[in-house]
Amino acid sequence: MLSYLDPELGKPLPEKDYGGSCLIYDPANTTDPFHNMWDKMDGFVTMHFIGWWLKALILRNYWMCNAISFLFEVLEYSLEHQLPNFSECWWDHWIMDFLLCNGLGIIIGMKTCNYLSLKPYYWTPMWNIPSYSGKLKRMVLQFTPYRWTEFDWSPTKSLKRWLLVLLLIAMFLLAELNTFYLKWVLWLPPPHPLCMARLVFILCMGATAIREIFQYTDDSSCQKFGRQAWLLTAIIVTEALICVKFDWPTVSKPPPTRIIVIWSVIISLTIGWTLWHFCLKQLIFARQAELKDQQGAGAVAAAPKRSSEVIRIVERSSEIIGVLKGQVRLFALLKSQVKSFVFLKDQVRLFVLFKGQVVH
Repeated sequence: MLSYLDPELGKPLPEKDYGGSCLIYDPANTTDPFHNMWDKMDGFVTMHFIGWWLKALILRNYWMCNAISFLFEVLEYSLEHQLPNFSECWWDHWIMDFLLCNGLGIIIGMKTCNYLSLKPYYWTPMWNIPSYSGKLKRMVLQFTPYRWTEFDWSPTKSLKRWLLVLLLIAMFLLAELNTFYLKWVLWLPPPHPLCMARLVFILCMGATAIREIFQYTDDSSCQKFGRQAWLLTAIIVTEALICVKFDWPTVSKPPPTRIIVIWSVIISLTIGWTLWHFCLKQLIFARQAELKDQQGAGAVAAAPKRSSEVIRIVERSSEIIGVLKGQVRLFALLKSQVKSFVFLKDQVRLFVLFKGQVVH
């Protein structure tokens, strides 16, 4: 059917494999020892960079961009048995794509977001601008955002946000895979205008759809997805169904055992962490808080008992101190009486002595 739009279409595409020899430096080739690296430098390198610069403008979050970039490289590893286009060398996956092209695109895209979030916007009515160049500039600005909103996804803040972020990542990855599967299934060469038109269409719709998804995630007063989000989801799912319908033998090729094991581990860890962070961890913290409350209530109930015991001890101590003071006073009185008795005894001795002197 596409051949009616363009007679050049409708022809099987040649299989291009980016794998093969993965030597960065080939000493056997004296003319150009870096030929393996130059052979893999094509238009996709520039498209990777520009694509991730624009995706960063849509997602506006380092964590989301890097997570999707990393998972897509894992998907390329996982699906290279279906599409030869996904077969790449390790340094092509992780150095050229993930670190250089994707990483630099994400950094520059986020720097652009920071600039746009701080930039003042002046929306003067076009007919109030005196010069024609000013009117033309204002007309172009009509197609730019009214204001720039920063996206703080905070995926671990709640279970709802976590599940929505996972769903968004899954749909984003599916849209990326559709790009490669559609051109393979429908025999569309990458430079064809239909491929570029689809990418521009998905990009423009994605900007609006992700803004609606973020508002639904972050704004408690928003109770449903926006229309653009639903429409773009339906388009992405329809594209996937087209790939399944028209090339079931390719899509249904079973993955190798190591790929099944890797994705089983990834899915199991994701489910396990979700259950731990949003269920078990919350239950443990709630139980600890309940025990603290019970201990606090027990301490408050035991406080009057302790205070009454203290009062009784103080009163008993006061009584003992009073008895001891009485004993001290009695001892002092006895001591004074003893002193008086000794004095009287001395007086009697003196009297007897004086009496004897008088007799003589």
